[in-house]
Formats: sequence, structure tokens, C-alpha cells
Amino acid sequence: MSKLYVVPTPVGNLEDMTFRAVKVLKSVDLILCEDTRTSAGLLKHFDIQTNTASHHKFNEHQTCDSFANRILSGESIALISDAGTPSISDPGFMLVRACVSNGIQVECLPGATAFVPAVVDSGFGCESFFFNGFLPQKKGRQKRLEYLSGLDTTIVLYESPFRILKLLEELKQYFPLNRRISVSREISKMFEETLRGTADELIEIFKNKPPKGEFVVVVDKNE
Repeated sequence: MSKLYVVPTPVGNLEDMTFRAVKVLKSVDLILCEDTRTSAGLLKHFDIQTNTASHHKFNEHQTCDSFANRILSGESIALISDAGTPSISDPGFMLVRACVSNGIQVECLPGATAFVPAVVDSGFGCESFFFNGFLPQKKGRQKRLEYLSGLDTTIVLYESPFRILKLLEELKQYFPLNRRISVSREISKMFEETLRGTADELIEIFKNKPPKGEFVVVVDKNE
């Protein structure tokens, strides 16, 4: 039966790829990649020779319907992102929505997502948490921080190494100074690291140690 498979890929260590994910990627008619050049290494490593096409935030508005129509015509398509689970702070939502609207079966495989190990590694309460992903870079950023500061639960944010210091300064401004924060980077990679402390303590660390890698920031709930 033709369908859309949403397939997570490793966020770092290639050994995190599941047997099922490899099997699906070998069996479908087409693999949609956030960046075909980035995915080429992964596909080569697992000897996956399926044809690929680009599907990313700059073209998804134009391509969703055509790919949905291909599935309706009998093809099976897999969607992957550069790392992690598509749609989680990555392209994918629009294609899934288009498929659902057309009565196409969507199957999302379980697999790698950066925020789950970061929340667990933080040592903070994770019986419930609010996943925000990336904050707006400009418009709406202040309003979003004000909203997050009013939540009584653990908060999870994504950030780049170029803006991590800015984010920590903002957390210092909008949250109590003693609020505990955990910062994880390079999850499942060779230089994986989790640092914990207040915003002030983490700012001092990164002023003396330039931040590298993609970050998951976990803010502990109010005590």
C-alpha cells in the first residue's frame, strides 16, 4: 500500500539508525531529503540506493501537492531531514498535512530526536515539559519569552552556537536569577556535553569557552 513514511535519522552517531529505518528507506520509491548532499553520506553508509529529491523549507509550499499526488498514484515516499525527526523544528509538517488532507496513510517511525536525551540528561523534572524549539529570531521573540516565563513546567528550547549567549542573557532577564538551566550540545556525537547552572554561571562558561555545536536548552520548572 502506498503511503508517506516519516523516518528519523541520527542526530550524531550513525549507530543510532534503526534497522527498520534502513529497511523502509531501501524499500520506498523515493526519499525526500532536507538537503540531498547532507543525506548522501548517510544513505551511502547504509548502502541505500533509492532515488532522492529535495524537500525543504524553501520549496515545500510548491512541492507538497505534487508529492502527495505521486503517493496517490501508487508510489511510497519516505521523508527525512538532515538529522532527527522531520517536522520537529525541521521541514515536514506541510507534507504530512497535505497527505492527511488527501486521505493518504502517514506512518512515522520512532527514532532520534535531540530534545529527549537533553531533557533526561538535565536531571530536571520531565514528567511534563513544554517543547518550544527555536525562538523567533526577531518579531515575537520578546512576547514568546514573556509567555514562557509564566509557565510552571520544564521548558525546552533549541539554539545555535551563534545565539546561545544571547539566549542565556534573555533567560537571565525574563526568568528568576536562580532558575536552573541545562545546556546540552553535540548529542550522541564524540564531543557530547551537558552543562548545568544558572544563566549567569553558564554565560561565564561560554565567555571563556566559545560555544560550538547545536544546543538544546532545558529550563527547570519553578520550585
